[in-house]
Amino acid sequence: MVPNVKYETLRRVIQGKVSLESILFTDGWREYSGLLDMGYEKHFRIDKSKSFSNRNGVHINGIESFWRFTKRRLAKFNGIKNTFILHLKECEWRWRKKPEEMEKELWNLLKKIDYP
Repeated sequence: MVPNVKYETLRRVIQGKVSLESILFTDGWREYSGLLDMGYEKHFRIDKSKSFSNRNGVHINGIESFWRFTKRRLAKFNGIKNTFILHLKECEWRWRKKPEEMEKELWNLLKKIDYP
């Protein structure tokens, strides 16, 4: 989580978390400009207006799908500022899982709890 998505904030976060050897695929958002100047020589942009994937078959549909799912799910709560990270983690856990799979995982977690 980042406090804001301003260029300087993203630059600090990216430099602190992403190795210069990493391959970065981003969309055309202007705040990603300058990654090459920062030393990220493997920065590729995917132009969503032309296609959702580049010539190597790399696409951003997965992350787009996750955020669409998450926004729909979180809209039910009408704002969750204090516990957003917990709700986000729950969405990560729920995403693309069948109800039977979630139920099985939850039962397994409950079995591990040491009740007094």
